[in-house]
Amino acid sequence: MAKAPDPSRRALLATGTALGGALAVGGGTAAPAQAAPPTGEAGPPRSTPVAPHVSPDIWRTVLDDADPVWQRMPKSWYEGPFLGNGRLGSGIYAEPGGNAVRFNVQHSEVQDHRPEFGSLFGLARLPIGYFTLEPVGTITGLDWRLRLRDAELTGTLVTTAGSLTLRAFVHSSADLLTVEVTPSEGERGFRWVFHPAVAISPRAAFKPIPQGYTANPPATIEEHGDVSAAVQPLLAGGRHVTAWQEVARHRSRTLYATVTHSHPAATARDRALRTVRTARAVPFDVHALPHRAWWHRYYRKGFLSLPDARLQRFYWIQLYKVAAAARKDAPVMATSGPWLEPTPWPNTWWNLNVQLEYWLIHGSNHLELDAVTRALSEFRDQLGAEVAAPWRGDSYGIPRTTDTRLVNGGATPGDLGYGVGIPGQDPPTPEVGNLTWALHNVWLSYRHTMDETILRDVLFPLLRKAVNYYLHFLSPGSDGTLHLPATFSPEYGVNAPDCNYDLMLLRWGCRTLLESAELLGKRDPLAGRWREVLARLTPYPVDGNGFMIGSGVPFAKSHRHYSHMLAVYPLYEITGRTADERALIEKSLAHWVGFEGALQGYTFTGAASMSALLGKGDDALAYLGQLMTRFIQPNTMYKESGPVIETPLSAAQSLHDMVCQSWGGTIRVFPSLPAVWRDLAVHDFRTQGAFLLSAVREKGVTRWVRLTSEAGAPCVVRHGITGAVEVRDDRGRPMTYERTGEGEIRISLRKGRAALITSAGDTPDLTIRPVTPGEPAPRWGLPA
Repeated sequence: MAKAPDPSRRALLATGTALGGALAVGGGTAAPAQAAPPTGEAGPPRSTPVAPHVSPDIWRTVLDDADPVWQRMPKSWYEGPFLGNGRLGSGIYAEPGGNAVRFNVQHSEVQDHRPEFGSLFGLARLPIGYFTLEPVGTITGLDWRLRLRDAELTGTLVTTAGSLTLRAFVHSSADLLTVEVTPSEGERGFRWVFHPAVAISPRAAFKPIPQGYTANPPATIEEHGDVSAAVQPLLAGGRHVTAWQEVARHRSRTLYATVTHSHPAATARDRALRTVRTARAVPFDVHALPHRAWWHRYYRKGFLSLPDARLQRFYWIQLYKVAAAARKDAPVMATSGPWLEPTPWPNTWWNLNVQLEYWLIHGSNHLELDAVTRALSEFRDQLGAEVAAPWRGDSYGIPRTTDTRLVNGGATPGDLGYGVGIPGQDPPTPEVGNLTWALHNVWLSYRHTMDETILRDVLFPLLRKAVNYYLHFLSPGSDGTLHLPATFSPEYGVNAPDCNYDLMLLRWGCRTLLESAELLGKRDPLAGRWREVLARLTPYPVDGNGFMIGSGVPFAKSHRHYSHMLAVYPLYEITGRTADERALIEKSLAHWVGFEGALQGYTFTGAASMSALLGKGDDALAYLGQLMTRFIQPNTMYKESGPVIETPLSAAQSLHDMVCQSWGGTIRVFPSLPAVWRDLAVHDFRTQGAFLLSAVREKGVTRWVRLTSEAGAPCVVRHGITGAVEVRDDRGRPMTYERTGEGEIRISLRKGRAALITSAGDTPDLTIRPVTPGEPAPRWGLPA
């Protein structure tokens, strides 16, 4: 059995010590304090600057280099360009069997409202339809480029009659698809045609339709002056409407299109018509100005450059993708983001997908995309409604699948939806840990911002009730420890008592509640119970192969999910702080990925991040290499029986884990780089404790590290600089620091102040610039 972390350890979140708690892998004991000259004491100011020099051109350089290109016609969602703003999305590819280009129009708010048929049918996202761009001549070629920096598709379509030059974007802050087409003389007769979709759950194409469930009535096409509208009525009341108009200016014609949704009211048509009528008065270039400005500001919040050209391009496409798919005030991403296609997964999935989709927003410094914290807070009453009636007064849970408002629906059989379940009972499947895991994402948002309102108003009250649900079912065993009845470990397929998925989340939850209560000054009556759980909870079940699924249930078959290893990643409860603990991680990881057959893409992102935890950068890179060659599609999308987007986004987080880790109150700079990555640059990478990190590595040596504090939290940094170091403040003055381990120091850094760490006597160039790739690589998309 693995030994649980010492429950007596106390750490305030505000001090940056570990919630999951463990010393860093390979860390030593604290060394005696080593003082540099006191802050403010003499010492001539440096002649070199103490703030990084960052040219605006660096973003243009890396983004232009990362642009996907198409010199062959994309044939599917997995190959084509994609545009979006968190709500409205458009995937672009050839019209199957036709001489046309399809521009899908889908919207993350458009769903059905018949809860009696469950989340997977009655509350599913509904397909809307698509435009076809139909040329006069036969398509013979194309040359397209998705310009990431401007979030705009540009290029030319070549036909036997001439050519069509196009520019297209989905506006960053308005639900508006704008496509400008400039035809050659022979293509002046091209046309746009809208094709409404059948408003039925996409799951109907994959699973049996429940009795009594039918498609919504067909859409009707209406003309309102120069504006057309496809009005889709819903059987449950309300409607969604697609409205559009083409406007000719000079030699070009511009399509303006929007989608609106209303339920139970029937206001969607008026809003859609108003949007198009307002938009049509504004030329393409004028619409594009605020749109491009939004994206330029977005990218400049952080910077990462590494010497692997293919991975660097992939990374920047993921930053584009996540902002095209997410906004704080938009629905939490469904499995395919706003780009709905035929799929068995037409909802929001909470047993892995949501968590992985949003991890990269923290390090990349994009908390403006955090819909998870907002949605869990806004719809918290629904979290109570989703647990069985006897526990609704003091417990919360979230089902495996929900709609945009976290509703699962009245039906619970597996093909209709998945309820929270009750430990020790089946059916429904007792999958009870998903809310606690989702709240770990909220905790990450708190830790990366140190925004106490997140802690006080969202994390603490929600986590308290999520953990409380577990407490109803804990019981003492003959061994004197507390045990859980059988629950379900996603997605192994077998219920197990003392399921590791739940034990790991419960231990993290109790520790987090105690530390949060202390930070917030709360004397909670349940604190004694939380302490008892930490002291008496049964150890994690393990066997000769490492972590088991649960007591009596070994890990014995190929399984894509790492639900049985959450204490390793992402919770960082088990970190390899001792030789035995490290051996347990290594054994469990090797056993998990050693079963081929059911492994999928996110298996390899999880394995990469766990390898990064262990400092095995070459292994992490190898796992990402398998992901790229086996699973990632030409446009960086991903599929498992249908389109899903969590895996590429989580691969970006795996890159983060290789470049910087900040769990346990210690910032680790370049903790797990592969040997071939000798050069690397990072700027304004956000860490736990609300620090912004800038650092440069040259020829295999870390030259300098700079940290800016946004919250005044204690700063412990494993800088990775060999030998004696020198620390200076943002005015170039020497700072006092304490040596806390090999290559690790503690700095007192007040809110708004910065510290620069270099080798003693070194005066490195503090310019942030893209690094030179080790070797060329093809662009993403479909290059010739």
